[in-house]
Amino acid sequence: MTFRATILVTAAFSLLPPLLCYAAPRVAPAQAVPHAAAGATVTWGHARFTVLTSRLIRMEWSADSHFEDRATLVFLNRQLPVPHFTKTSDANGITLETQDLTLTYHPDAQGQFTDKTLQITLKGGPTPVTWHAGQKDTANLLGTTRTLDGSSGSHLKSPMEDGLVSRSGWSVVDDSQSPVFSVSPKPVVRKTVVDGAWVEERTTAPHQDLYFFGYGHNYRQALTDYCAVAGRIPLPPRYAFGVWWSRYWSYTDQDLLSLVQQFHENSLPLDVMVVDMDWHLNEDQLKKRGLKDLSGHRLGWDGYTWNSTFFPNPTAFMAQLHAQGIKVALNLHPASGVQSWESAFPDMVKAMNMPENTQYVPFLITQKNYAQAYFSVLHHPLEKQGVDFWWLDWQQEKTTPIAGLNPTWWLNYLHFTDQELQGKRPLVFHRWGGLGNHRYQIGFSGDTISTWESLAFQPWFTATAANVGYAYWSHDIGGHSPGAIDPELYTRWVQYGVFSPIFRTHTTKNPEAERRIWAYPEPYSDILRTSFRLRAELKPYLYTEARKTYDTGIAFNRPLYYDWPEENDAYTMPNEYIFGDNMVVAPIVQPVDPKTGLVQATLWVPPGQWVERSSGKTYTGPTKITQYFSLHQTPMLIKAGAIMPLEEAVSGQSAEPQHVIEIWPTSQKEKTS
Repeated sequence: MTFRATILVTAAFSLLPPLLCYAAPRVAPAQAVPHAAAGATVTWGHARFTVLTSRLIRMEWSADSHFEDRATLVFLNRQLPVPHFTKTSDANGITLETQDLTLTYHPDAQGQFTDKTLQITLKGGPTPVTWHAGQKDTANLLGTTRTLDGSSGSHLKSPMEDGLVSRSGWSVVDDSQSPVFSVSPKPVVRKTVVDGAWVEERTTAPHQDLYFFGYGHNYRQALTDYCAVAGRIPLPPRYAFGVWWSRYWSYTDQDLLSLVQQFHENSLPLDVMVVDMDWHLNEDQLKKRGLKDLSGHRLGWDGYTWNSTFFPNPTAFMAQLHAQGIKVALNLHPASGVQSWESAFPDMVKAMNMPENTQYVPFLITQKNYAQAYFSVLHHPLEKQGVDFWWLDWQQEKTTPIAGLNPTWWLNYLHFTDQELQGKRPLVFHRWGGLGNHRYQIGFSGDTISTWESLAFQPWFTATAANVGYAYWSHDIGGHSPGAIDPELYTRWVQYGVFSPIFRTHTTKNPEAERRIWAYPEPYSDILRTSFRLRAELKPYLYTEARKTYDTGIAFNRPLYYDWPEENDAYTMPNEYIFGDNMVVAPIVQPVDPKTGLVQATLWVPPGQWVERSSGKTYTGPTKITQYFSLHQTPMLIKAGAIMPLEEAVSGQSAEPQHVIEIWPTSQKEKTS
């Protein structure tokens, strides 16, 4: 029997004020304290060791004995409480010992860290584990990668990066090549992104800068400590956990307003409208005018001038969306710089102090004058018109004039910081730029191929990103290319999307690519409607779990081994993952048997009592169960007695959702009967 009590409260969901309040400021370069606390560092010859926690040690070697105390792109805040440790030394070198680690350094003439000069032993466990400098981690549990562009399943164009946790019990981050943030000679009140700290190259003298994580299988603590030194995972705005509409198509303002009306007519929620490239002057229009992109990139791929044919009054258009509770995001490919046909071009030329006969302003985002104008001239006026955040659809160069700085990382930082300085709850929608980008989310995973293989890869890929703190991947639900897919695949992709960090449909510019769920035949349309509404109902639960992510550094969408690290099955169920503290989900990622209309799936039931939601049966783990699931059902385990904060799925700003406390599970059979 299901208990469902309606609670009349405000939209802030006052039953849970500690969890759903506005998050405290994250650790940012301008706020962090990069110097370690007094007593945390030990210098020996050309080496310096900083004991950050009892299981995290920074290890530096410098040929000229110059050690880096500025914040790097990854590590911002080294001033942590000094853990207890001891130092002993003799003629051969030194030994540092914490409660959990023993570091031994016996330098040779040069003192560099090698397998012969530096080792760390992890205490505890049945067998001591010893790491030697330079040792390859063959059991790393991986992190994430820049993009899934063009990927079908696990066949990636760019390899997965190592994560911060490993079944080896240790991991090492080599921060030697990371750029640093400059230090202002005096405190600066930041009003723009160029005030105060700015990125710059670190010393060119031979050096090593390593961070050793020795946490055994306590993966949760490793990520918590990582976020203490590298900055917290930000809490996205509440609307980010709702329903996003996105499609690459030449929409007019009336097309999009009509689409919103269709959402309402079908009693479907909609929280975010993403407008792809045709909001600005497009390739066909520019070709007809005989224009050429002087950046060398594709004509019309980027722009800052509204396409007046499609959007004659953009301010009024966005105001109508806002009046219905819908946020607006616009697509950008900023590598093209600013072309002469842009309405903002004269102001950019003036801001850059360029000659009046200038034909093109190149993309110079690492220069302060360009970065300043990039926001004040190009973006802020559009934001005043109603743009809530930007989709930085970066696909161009991977380097900048500053060694070690890629433009994806830097754009993420600048856009997030600019919103923060405006007093907004920041949100960046862009690709992964590398370690440290956990501070600038949401992630856009790119243009995947629309296949069952792509869908099957995404649950594992998304959960694994927790290993670098990247908590909020957003996938193209339905895939990107060629866009046209069969109804069953789209239905299963939407069902997975409900139980992923961000729920966003998308596809390429293909007239046969349908993403409007009411346009599908039954039974698909009914199942898709139920899925959209379920996602809206889950918003309070997701927002609560996102606050926990901010507080702990543990992504709410995470691998099973975070919570059950000593259970081997927690490592061998790639499509099963934790989705908040009360749920374990294993989406169906293959077609049904055409004869039975069912799919057989095996679930691992973790230790404790869990209820399989579709059947309502209670299981005590650890164990495995095998069941058949219909197209209506998503395999899901609910912690017995879990209390879920939910809200009613509503459409339109005028309809206020009622917030409810529900004791799950309610069987899906009961829900649909």
